[in-house]
Amino acid sequence: MDVRRRVTEIRRRIATVGDPERVRIVAVTKGFGANAVDAALRAGVTDIGESYAQELVAKTPEVTRDGAHWHFIGRLQTNKVRQIADVVEVWQSVDRAALGDEIAKRAPGARVMLQVNVSGEPQKGGCAPHEAPQLVRRLRQSGLEVLGLMTVGVAGAPDAARPGFKLLNRLADDLGVVERSMGMSDDFEVAVAEGSTMVRIGRALFGERPRPEGDVPAN
Repeated sequence: MDVRRRVTEIRRRIATVGDPERVRIVAVTKGFGANAVDAALRAGVTDIGESYAQELVAKTPEVTRDGAHWHFIGRLQTNKVRQIADVVEVWQSVDRAALGDEIAKRAPGARVMLQVNVSGEPQKGGCAPHEAPQLVRRLRQSGLEVLGLMTVGVAGAPDAARPGFKLLNRLADDLGVVERSMGMSDDFEVAVAEGSTMVRIGRALFGERPRPEGDVPAN
């Protein structure tokens, strides 16, 4: 797992469309073991993204290196917040007031990002763009620090995600928030060109995610 070389390549690609000093790589280690976290840390990537509360709880004690800053980036049920409140430093996928209220209860003053569904795809999480101003106000009223906005690009060719990324960038400007977490392994260059300050990279760093035991590929 030559993560250091892959990090260098990702930063080179970021530099072709933006300023790599202003774009943070969040290493997405869901589905991988603690060794992937250790590899990212050795490569100088300290922002680590996880999508499942149970996996995060199980993985953190097995990480052998210090310095990880854990981001929660997946859909989250309110009853899971308590399990990970002591670990998560940035909650990227806050998409409703009830979740914000629970985070404020379990981790007062926590740093959060509002997830916005810019594609309109029902299978993707996030609030509707027109709901974002009200929700940002609500999160702030709960005592949370709203760092910025997060989104998942539309499925398909990378350039198909560009309009959604443009929308999120404008919305972040309008709301006066700094961070724009958008772009993953397939579309991060488009995202950076449209103003992303965080890219969430899994496959391009670690390769294909291992299939769970018993999972049989489709014919």
